Amino acid sequence: MKNNWILDVLTDLRGFATANGLPRLAEQLDDTVLLAACELVSSPEGGDARGANAERVEFCCDVGGAGTGF
Repeated sequence: MKNNWILDVLTDLRGFATANGLPRLAEQLDDTVLLAACELVSSPEGGDARGANAERVEFCCDVGGAGTGF
């Protein structure tokens, strides 16, 4: 899929946040990676969202509207 690069960027940002003492940002980016993976899988182009977090995509897509109340 052509948009999978965003998962790598978000994962790199999460790693930077973790390495630089920004735990709340790292946690938020972890959630963002999962959301991005779900949206990529659900996009009209489909895809498998392969990348650093591919094993978490199935869980993410099963939680339905969790987190949408923000």
